Amino acid sequence: MSAIRLLVLGAVKQHGRAHGYQVRNDLEFWGAHEWSNAKPGSIYHALKQMAKQGLLVADEIAPSTAGGPPRVEYEITDAGLAEYFRLLREALATYDQEMDVLSSAIGFIVDLPRAEAVELLRARVRGLDEWRASVTEYYTPEGGPGQLGHIGEIMHLWVHTADAGREWTLGLIDRIEAGAYTFAGEGEPFVGVLAEGQENPYAADRRRDS
Repeated sequence: MSAIRLLVLGAVKQHGRAHGYQVRNDLEFWGAHEWSNAKPGSIYHALKQMAKQGLLVADEIAPSTAGGPPRVEYEITDAGLAEYFRLLREALATYDQEMDVLSSAIGFIVDLPRAEAVELLRARVRGLDEWRASVTEYYTPEGGPGQLGHIGEIMHLWVHTADAGREWTLGLIDRIEAGAYTFAGEGEPFVGVLAEGQENPYAADRRRDS
């Protein structure tokens, strides 16, 4: 799965209607340009491609203040919402997602009901446990990595990664079940996007485009 599809769909959804610069600004506000492939070119390409695929609707509005061509604003379609939630659920439940995909999903996890988010994370834990068990059929952590020569360090890395992922996921489940955060249907959600014209303190110095 590519993180950029989930990130862009989620950013547009949060605004309701957004142009490319807003999406880019939001993702930079999250630091996504550092931990994912959400670079400017990828963001604008994803917007155009998903509009062609019917996941977004593109509307041209007034010309940009910089005097360029009309600015394009995007809205998510019903098909886009379905794809967004499919990607979100898959990213949370699947144990072997890349870190940028999992990070993207955590950023949007509150779009789900609390109980569903917990169940998806529990599915991730089950997947990690099954994966760890398959690795330890060939490698016993208690014996140390040296039992297989330096190749044992590969197994050691896999087991350590599974254990760390399990611990983190269970901690998140505990926090959610204890009432942390505002999930879908529970009230006003946390606002994780910038308002129109709001300065982004994390953006690199650059000329505003349209």
